[in-house]
Amino acid sequence: MDIAFLKEPLVQLVGILQFVLESASVICVCAGLVQTVYTGIRSRQGFVLNPAVKLTFGRWLSMALEFQLAADILNTTVDPDIEGLIKLFGIALIRTFLNYFLTKEIELDAKS
Repeated sequence: MDIAFLKEPLVQLVGILQFVLESASVICVCAGLVQTVYTGIRSRQGFVLNPAVKLTFGRWLSMALEFQLAADILNTTVDPDIEGLIKLFGIALIRTFLNYFLTKEIELDAKS
């Protein structure tokens, strides 16, 4: 059974999903910015060295990184050449490290 006819709709679907995930990432950053500014304005300490402000934006950035990674994984599934896989590995590694250290900083700020 030849299922090659399914490749084009799959590629189109992945393209749409990739766009949705990347859009969600941008929305997370924008929403995080708005919420962070609001938190900073409401805070008596202001923006300087305020753990609540850092926590707010850090959580939104962490979510945005997850959406970006998912979009990159989807893109690589429909075009799995060696160059794309190496690029995905590098991106995933960098984003995972960013997310790991961001999560650690969030945890430290939440404790204080």
